Parts: sequence; C-alpha cells; structure tokens
Amino acid sequence: MNNDDFRQWSRRAADWGADYRNSLRERPVRPLVEPGDIFRSVETSPPEAAEPMDEIFADFEQKILPGMTHWQHPRFFAYFPANAAPVSVVAEYLVSVMAAQCMLWQTSPAATELETRVVDWMRQALGLPEGFSGVMQDSASSATLAAVLTMRERALDWQGNLKGLHGQPILRVYSSDQVHTSIDRAIWVSGIGEDNLVRVPVSGRFRAMDVAALEAVIVADREAGMLPAGIIACVGGTSTGGTDDIAEVAAVAKRQGLYVHVDAAWAGSAMICPEYRHFWAGVEHADSIVFNPHKWLGAQFDCSVQFIRRPEDLVRTLAIKPDYLKTHGRDGIINYSEWSVPLGRRFRALKLWFLLRAHGLENLRSMIRNHVAWSEGLAERLAGEPDFEIVTEPMLSLFSFRHLAAAGIDSDEHNLRLVNAINNDGRIYLTQTRVGGQVAIRFQVGQFDTTAADVDTAFEVVTEIARGLG
Repeated sequence: MNNDDFRQWSRRAADWGADYRNSLRERPVRPLVEPGDIFRSVETSPPEAAEPMDEIFADFEQKILPGMTHWQHPRFFAYFPANAAPVSVVAEYLVSVMAAQCMLWQTSPAATELETRVVDWMRQALGLPEGFSGVMQDSASSATLAAVLTMRERALDWQGNLKGLHGQPILRVYSSDQVHTSIDRAIWVSGIGEDNLVRVPVSGRFRAMDVAALEAVIVADREAGMLPAGIIACVGGTSTGGTDDIAEVAAVAKRQGLYVHVDAAWAGSAMICPEYRHFWAGVEHADSIVFNPHKWLGAQFDCSVQFIRRPEDLVRTLAIKPDYLKTHGRDGIINYSEWSVPLGRRFRALKLWFLLRAHGLENLRSMIRNHVAWSEGLAERLAGEPDFEIVTEPMLSLFSFRHLAAAGIDSDEHNLRLVNAINNDGRIYLTQTRVGGQVAIRFQVGQFDTTAADVDTAFEVVTEIARGLG
C-alpha cells in the first residue's frame, strides 16, 4: 500500500465508520450466528499472493460484520459498555498512524507529559485530593494486578520479587464476593493463591463488606501465623453494583497496617458528579484506586486510570532498569513503563485529552445523570408491572429484576429463557447474574448515545417477550 492508497483507504474507512455508527439502531445488537459460522467462512490457508484491498474490504463487510456484537449500539444494556465517543475514535486514529511505543519519556516525551497532565485532570474531575499521582493502564485488570503485587511486596518487606514466595509466610488478601473476577486473576498471577483470597461476608442493600467480620478475620489470620497484605474494596461491583463502605474499610486497614485498593472500574466515572461521591466517601484514604474512562466516560478502549498515593512503592515493585532503557542526562523524569506490568505502552492519553476538551465535564455529567435517572425510571416501571420483581435496587444506572414464573415452572429456567429470548429478538441486549443463588436479569444504562426512547424500547421489549413466554 503506497501513500496514495493509504490516503484513499483511510478516507474510505472513515466514511464507513460514520455510516456504520449512523445505522446502528437498525441493526440487531447481538449477531444471529451460530458458533463456527465465521470461522468456516474464512479461507483455511493464508494467501500466497497479495489481494486487492477492494476484495479484502468486501469480505470484511460480508463475512466479519455479520458476526459482530455492536458495542456502540444505543440499546446495548448488557455488560458495561466499552464506549467509543467519535472524538476518541479520531484521536485513536492519530495514535495508530503515529504508532509510537511510549514506554519511556525519551521514546515519546509528549505521550508521557500529556499522560501526567490528563491523569491530574481526572483527579480534579473526580474530586480526589492533591497527593494522588496516577498512570494510565490498559484495563482495571492490569491496575488491580499492579496493586496486588505492590501490597504483596510491602507485606514481604520488598523481598518477594527477589526471593520468591517459597519459604515466606502465607499472604492473605481480603475482599467481598462482589468484586470483579479480575481480582481472582490478580491473586493467581501474583502467586498469592486463590485459597488466600478471603471472602468477607456482606450485608445491606449494597452488599458491603461487614467491617467487623473483616477486622476479625485479619486478626485471626495474623494470630494463626499468616501475613495479611491488603484489602480490595469495590464501588459498583459488576454483578449488581455491590459497594463497600470505603471509609470504614480504610479505618480497618489503618488499624491493621494494610494496603487498600479500590476497584471503581465502571462506577468511578460517575464521581465527576459531586452528588454521587457519597458512594465512595473515604476514598481519599485508599492507597490506590482504579476507574475506566473507556466505560462510562466514552474514551475508546483501552483507557484505565490508576491513582496511587505512593508511586514510589509501585515503581519499587515493577521497575526494571537495564542500561538500554535509561534516559541519560535526564534526572527526575517519569518513565511510565516502570508503573505498569507491560513494558510496551500505547499513547492512551491523547484520546482522553480529545474527549475531555470536545465534550467538557458538564456535558459528560449530564449524560451520566440522564443514564441514572432513566435506569431508576425503568426499575420503577417494571416494579409496577404484574409478575415482575426488582431483585436489586438501582446502584447508579445498574439494577436487576426477575419475571415471576407460572406455578410449577422453575424460576431460574424461566428467567434464562426470558433473557435468551430478549437477546435473540435483537432490539436490546441484556445479561443475567445470580443473586442469593437465583438467576436475575441485569440492566444498565451506559452507552454513550442512549436516549430516553431507547430505554422505553427496553421496557416494551422486556414486557412484550415476558408476556409471550407466559
């Protein structure tokens, strides 16, 4: 592809993207394909000769597009969406064109310095106090792994990386059962082990950790010769929005000398609205916090921000400095590869910079407030319908519900049939979870282009299909 071809196909792709986004409401949210359909449509062997771009692009439209779930669809009410506001897509195109490897200050000074500035913009927007530094990770999973590794090293007096875990005291980390499964994976990868992730009982509307039980198990573990390392609290658990009392958790951590990481992956974006900050009151006492602008704020994936109280601890845990990665003659600079597990780093700050400037915080606040209000309104409407019950009340824009099965019909089977029928219909997309061991259907509003009419459509689809199931 020469430069003229590159120009032509870049324009073609941009036009296609605008047309695609404009057509989403007419498409089913989830593709109606069977496993293996796409695989069988692609040639079994790689081409020996170059093929024309016209043919490649045509195959993309005919073979690949029919198998895509449309995450930017305004009626995507399933997982928390990986939003991609158009302005962030434009910025991401510029990032792709430059294709910079932003691991060190010297490998792209603008990438490092813009990241430092934009992360501080987000600190201010979320109402966090001065004193928190931050870094952009690929996802909350990586941020949580970095936090778990740091709490491990602190607990082991910085000997884990050097000597390994063999012969060390058994480390313990504490959380509720409402946290994301990325916490389990971080525990695996860190070598701490699943058996040493202690699940603390929960209570109350928001399924918060019982802090008395939390402190009791920490004390008991220490008396048994184990080594408590840290606590992972959540604000807006993935299943139903489980939210811990951060102030009380932090108070326990302070008394016990433990590291606290707060996972606010999707719900953290709502903290740009001051009226929602009560959900993480006390967060200023955390050692690290993660939230994903690539969810509710509209930055294209991947774009996760981790705030850190003591970046020197994170760097001490993760930094490796061979001579070929040193920036000679420059003292005191930041090399963000020392703040992350991967060495390689993309220029993530550019899309967030474009996004914040193009929309402004006030417009983003209005979007989030609308989503919360629309979700609460839908929960009220469903609660007023015969044979529907609200299982978990709205936590910001997330709630869960259940349709009551007829006598003699298994409730779990009935609700799984309902969610599958809804998704096969194609007009909206929902997911299921379990609450108290029983199936419930999750609903959340978070897609960047969703309107009140789209939420009305969700009500119509859910009630219509439920009536048809009987």
